[in-house]
Amino acid sequence: MFAAIRFYPDEQFTDTYTHLKQALDHNIIKWVDIQNVHITLKFIGETIPDEIPALQEALSKACEGISPFELQIAKTGIFGSRYNPKVIWFGIDENPMLMKLVKQVSFQLEEVGILGDRQNFVPHLTVGRIREIRDKNHFQQLMDCFRDLNLQKQAIEGFDLYESILQREGPQYNVIESYRF
Repeated sequence: MFAAIRFYPDEQFTDTYTHLKQALDHNIIKWVDIQNVHITLKFIGETIPDEIPALQEALSKACEGISPFELQIAKTGIFGSRYNPKVIWFGIDENPMLMKLVKQVSFQLEEVGILGDRQNFVPHLTVGRIREIRDKNHFQQLMDCFRDLNLQKQAIEGFDLYESILQREGPQYNVIESYRF
């Protein structure tokens, strides 16, 4: 399970995603289906059914004091090093309301036994998981070309609790509950 903000790609985002995917076609990258791209607020992991009501209540409490806000999807980057990249992502400009939401989600879930993450939250949309880069110089040059793009704005009025069902074709995400501000 995970808590995430649903993302609705516009034409510019879709075109940029498609162009990047085509430009890196000779590498081995597992691309995230565009309809599955999301902003993870908190990965929860395997959950037994008896724990779900407590999670739902905690996530509901996390919405207190949060107002609808707008995110700017901008920049392209990687997790991992330039020489050993692991993930390609589109970034999100700094947003105080998003950071407040993340802190409240984390705090409320810790109250019901879901431990916090070891790493700082970096708001992003994962678009590809890298298995092999065949020409690292070309990859780095291409990523530099995409680095400073402004992709789209999106109004955020809530988030969802998802279950993830792994299938051969890729993960299937089912909404368990939606939360609105």
